[in-house]
Amino acid sequence: MLAVAQIDYIRHEVNQKGETYASVGKRMGIDPRTVNKYANQEEFKQKDKQKRKSPVMDPVKPILDKWIKEDLKKKRKYHRTAKKMFQQLVKFHSFKGAYRTVRRYVSERKHELKEINQRAALPLESYPGTAQVDFGTAPFSYDSETIELPYLVMSFPYSNSFYFQVFPSENTECLLEGLQRMFHHMEGVPHTIRFDNLSPAVKKILSKGERELTDTFERFVLHYGFKYEFCNPGKGNEKGHVEAMVKYVRNNFLLPENTILNLDQFNETLWSLAEEDRDRHHYEKKVLQSELYQGDKDKWLVLPEKKFECAYHKDVKADKYGMVSIDNKQYSTSPRFASQKVRVVITYNEVVILNEENEPIVKHTRLYGIKRKSMVWQPYLELLSKRPRAIKYSSIYENFPPIWSEYLQNCTEEEQKRALSLLGKLLKNDEFTLLNEALKMASNYGHPSIDQIKHCFYSILNEDHSHNTITPRNSVPFMPNAARGLSHYDTMFQVGGDVK
Repeated sequence: MLAVAQIDYIRHEVNQKGETYASVGKRMGIDPRTVNKYANQEEFKQKDKQKRKSPVMDPVKPILDKWIKEDLKKKRKYHRTAKKMFQQLVKFHSFKGAYRTVRRYVSERKHELKEINQRAALPLESYPGTAQVDFGTAPFSYDSETIELPYLVMSFPYSNSFYFQVFPSENTECLLEGLQRMFHHMEGVPHTIRFDNLSPAVKKILSKGERELTDTFERFVLHYGFKYEFCNPGKGNEKGHVEAMVKYVRNNFLLPENTILNLDQFNETLWSLAEEDRDRHHYEKKVLQSELYQGDKDKWLVLPEKKFECAYHKDVKADKYGMVSIDNKQYSTSPRFASQKVRVVITYNEVVILNEENEPIVKHTRLYGIKRKSMVWQPYLELLSKRPRAIKYSSIYENFPPIWSEYLQNCTEEEQKRALSLLGKLLKNDEFTLLNEALKMASNYGHPSIDQIKHCFYSILNEDHSHNTITPRNSVPFMPNAARGLSHYDTMFQVGGDVK
């Protein structure tokens, strides 16, 4: 096609000056028929660029598109190269084209798909593969009491579906544990997740929409590779879908209050509740939400090989009794760590004390609510059974149940040693209930021996009632009725009616 200036010259020379097609063509070095065409052309429409059909490439383009889309969900190091794709086409699809053609197509197509993904991430509510996250609270029945617990909701605006899990707190460890559980149950990671400015994730809101993230959350994002977005301060409506879903979950699944015996077991039942809820039509699209959810799933990122450690490590100095303070709760370590720094690993449900080689020496269930102290006795009992005198000069009595504290104070040094050794052997999971019952039962006849306590313990444990026959340790000889004279003294020396 001629340039606009050339066409304009032809039309001027022929139509205005009356030059012949041949003369103009000769001057311009083009065919007179071309001069005729442009001199008399009525319309100058922009022609669409025609795509040439490629009988070699067209059949394999859908295959290449599928491979490229799969790779864009993975880390870059796991992407197939254009050369590898070419080799697979030749080997499995009898491809007869050139490697250079495949390489050019892969490069252009990757660029197009990346631009589409970037545009799709902006209006979060409208595209599959995106999610929103927030906490809600609901009442639960626990130990015959009604308590309020938070629950984490991840909603998928495209399919109007969700998942949720209940936790004892809204701290960083609970947030990350909940997200990770959902990722691995879903077998994928949403490519973009929108949050409110949750304190477990955002340390500080900066100017121009920037956020300073908490260290653990930042590492979590890098591990799973998703893009995060945060609402503007005071603009909770920017994650309106998850806010509506928090209410929906509470009204449909958590009211009236559920009874919780074991939180982990309770959470396992929640997966199926969320999945069964998808068997209904979308309120706008009039399509089953389960079908739309598949569209979400097709856009998710691939899970990394390993799970993230949803925990933070902290160096803490123990007090003179070997206790450390975490979130204003007291946890025991070991007497040998008294007044020393120890390494602590904190998860949503555990506090683990490490030794110098970073090996666990004590594990605690993490405390929430009004309980202030967690005591693991074994490290203390082991030391005190070897040094019983030290018990009188420590605060260990204050931590024992009162019945045992009183008993140990009335023991001799040897009895203390044996009693502490017995506690070290019988105390399981730091639960004193059976041992308290055994000591109370053995004390019915006064200060009991260690063997009597042990006997009562195993009788209760095995539901054996032989403890009812326990007799006092100091037996009293038979005394005859008082009588006049000295004859009654003979009965004291009789055995089977004979005098000794």
